[in-house]
Amino acid sequence: MDSFADFNLHPELAKAVQALGFYQPTPIQQEAIPVALKGLDLIGGAQTGSGKTVAFSIPILERILKHPEAVALILVPTRELAEQVSEVLKDLTQFSPQILVANLIGGLSMRPQVQLLTRKPQVIVATPGRMMDHLRRKNVKLSKLEVLILDEADRMLDMGFADQLNEILSFLPEKRQTMLFSATLPKHIIELSKKYLKEPVRVQVASTQETRPQIEQQSVQVPNARKNETLLEQIGQREGSILVFARTQIRTTRITKYLKEYGFHCATIHGGRTQAQRKEALDRFRAGSVRVLIATDIAARGLDISHVAHVINYDLPQDPADYVHRIGRTARAGRSGTAMSFVTPEEVRIWQKISRQFQPQKPRESGQKGFRLLANV
Repeated sequence: MDSFADFNLHPELAKAVQALGFYQPTPIQQEAIPVALKGLDLIGGAQTGSGKTVAFSIPILERILKHPEAVALILVPTRELAEQVSEVLKDLTQFSPQILVANLIGGLSMRPQVQLLTRKPQVIVATPGRMMDHLRRKNVKLSKLEVLILDEADRMLDMGFADQLNEILSFLPEKRQTMLFSATLPKHIIELSKKYLKEPVRVQVASTQETRPQIEQQSVQVPNARKNETLLEQIGQREGSILVFARTQIRTTRITKYLKEYGFHCATIHGGRTQAQRKEALDRFRAGSVRVLIATDIAARGLDISHVAHVINYDLPQDPADYVHRIGRTARAGRSGTAMSFVTPEEVRIWQKISRQFQPQKPRESGQKGFRLLANV
């Protein structure tokens, strides 16, 4: 499929796709949409930023436009990703006002969500915890559910949602279309698919030179005692917006306080903040009123801000896959970007494990220029 016109979509959906400037599908969209339109179960593997949300949203909306009584549930691991998926759906339904999208996430009052559910939305986007809350309170019935989407499934399992997923699925009809999308497809994801999906078609799109962003990766070996000082130096040397990843909520707060003492406009996002606080931080970062956003791995996936120029790993992640997701927050929408990692002496082995993916040089002592590797991520 070289064009979205080849999918022969409902006129209202086709008009929205055209209004959004979508002409040529991405590789995951080319492979997944035809399968999904046939109503088949699907396992979709592709990196973040590859267009997975549109790949499952278009088939869902096409089905609802043809069968208005149909209901779809999209489960995602984080509130931020839920909001972004909802925004994509709202863009795609701009000429279909009869389709109602509900966003059910924690950190917000239940009452407005309950009121929204009484209007019987056809598409529900939810985090597992809040979805389970509504199901247990019988605020929503899913007897007419026809499509289930498990988005960022690997992340949901990593965050400990396996039990909640099992419980949610006990409320769903067995006859349904289930699609699982994940940036990585490790063994436990394949086992999950065997449990929830029926004879799924597997679509895995390898990153290509055309679809992978150009990220200049750098590292510097630095003792823990000099991390803050080195961060100041790095921010001062760079132009554009910067996303800093730290390991814990406490660290993000300390880093934010430290940078503000030196006059930097920055914001913080982590799981311990309220949804209103997290949204405000992201909105300010998107708008450019703050240049630096300090975050835990909650921002490593689903955060789609096209102007992030630099990612700095103040703390290294323990899992190489998380490193890929972190640095994937830059170099989006055809832009280039840089990723700088601080490597303490205690983290050298972790860094070696991460760096095997890209074959970088050994990190050098603080104050020297870190290695530079122009990599496709």
